[in-house]
Amino acid sequence: MRIGELSRRTGVHERLLRYYEEQHLLQPERRPSGYREYNEADVDTVRRIRSLLAAGLGTATIATILPCLRDEDERLVPTCSDLLADLFKERERITKAITDLEISRSALENVIAAAPADVAERAAGGTTAPASTR
Repeated sequence: MRIGELSRRTGVHERLLRYYEEQHLLQPERRPSGYREYNEADVDTVRRIRSLLAAGLGTATIATILPCLRDEDERLVPTCSDLLADLFKERERITKAITDLEISRSALENVIAAAPADVAERAAGGTTAPASTR
């Protein structure tokens, strides 16, 4: 199938499919005319890629772990023992990012809570102060 058909079947824009190829996540055959030729398995591969991206993994990580995953009852199952160690590291990276974001949110909440009452009231009402009082 050509790239337009893969795009239609997966809901992924053609530009992203080309990007996945650049990142070595997809390896379509090339026709003598230069057109990409995808096979049926590429539909599942794109779905795996999208699932892993949604899980917070980057394309470089996905490229290394994609060969070690299979689909089983609507979920991805690791098939290589080395893969679990990599997934544990990724989970730790994501957990740290969440912790950092929670700290940032808490700091922002403290700044918001320190706002004078009249400023908070204007903000809550959706109005802004005139330029001369800012």
